[in-house]
Amino acid sequence: MKIDFQAPKRIARTVFASLLVIAVVSGGLSCSRGDGPGHSETIRVGTLELETSTLLFIAEDQQFFIRNGLNISSRYYDTGLGALNGVLKGEADIAVPVGEYAMVGKIFDNADIQTIGTIDKVEYQAIIARKDRGIQDASNLKGRKLGVIRGTQQEFYLARFLELNGIKMDDVTLVNVTLAHSVDAIVNGEVDGVMLVPPYTDTVQERLGGNAVLWPAQAGQLTHQLMICRKGWATQHPRLVERYLKSLADAQDYLVRNQDKAKNIVREKFKLKDKEVAKIWSRNQFGLSLDQSLVAAMEDQARWMISNNLTTETRTPDFLNYIHEYALRAIRPEAVTIIR
Repeated sequence: MKIDFQAPKRIARTVFASLLVIAVVSGGLSCSRGDGPGHSETIRVGTLELETSTLLFIAEDQQFFIRNGLNISSRYYDTGLGALNGVLKGEADIAVPVGEYAMVGKIFDNADIQTIGTIDKVEYQAIIARKDRGIQDASNLKGRKLGVIRGTQQEFYLARFLELNGIKMDDVTLVNVTLAHSVDAIVNGEVDGVMLVPPYTDTVQERLGGNAVLWPAQAGQLTHQLMICRKGWATQHPRLVERYLKSLADAQDYLVRNQDKAKNIVREKFKLKDKEVAKIWSRNQFGLSLDQSLVAAMEDQARWMISNNLTTETRTPDFLNYIHEYALRAIRPEAVTIIR
């Protein structure tokens, strides 16, 4: 009998080659899931270039997203409502920051959405009117043409402001404007007054000079600037969402520990003066949260929409069904005070 002394070597080479193929394939699959070293996964973010995105700006500037294994692909929109529509169209995975009013409206429209947290709370909406149109105090707004971005928080705050001053929405003519056009609309006299947010508020005051009269419109009620995705997306991508929130939590910690450096990031972003940056810090509460005040605000706005026939629904939804708190609770449990 002739013995093949090379057979064991051939078998060993075959086994080694098979194990190598398995290792390569397994490694490739692992990297595709984002588990491999140095691998980053992409989140498409629909966002705004406004002061309410400050934590995003800090996270990008300090590379917190990169450090947490994320590549952020940003798409900019004119309003939070526009960013939310981008999520619903499949243009983005997360819309941020979006006021809670826009979310309430979409829930009434049966949109498949949920929020994973608040990134900021702010009071910065204002009404600016032209004095040369005979407007000196708020009561003079009756019968006027007022510019507002319909379907957004602006509409709610404008109605509340007018109501507090004895004016019904039917007593004014609403002109639907975009954020980009709102400045020209008031400066060129297309409207008598307009709802605005910074930095557009400052631009109008500079261009109108002494002809401008301004009133804060929120009456102390803060807007929750939300992070919103499709319902189920956060559940399907738990580690991705946690890394995203971890990046923003890192940005929040950086802001607290390095106030001057954080302010400088915003200063450079918008080319602002120190006094303008100070105003931003005074009117915003930058930080991650999910608290009961969000639910209360959404219920209040839902009742207002129902009473003003802005929806065919007659009952306030259970907004807890549209809040995904688990990722934020895992990253920063003290930030979640929602009562279920």
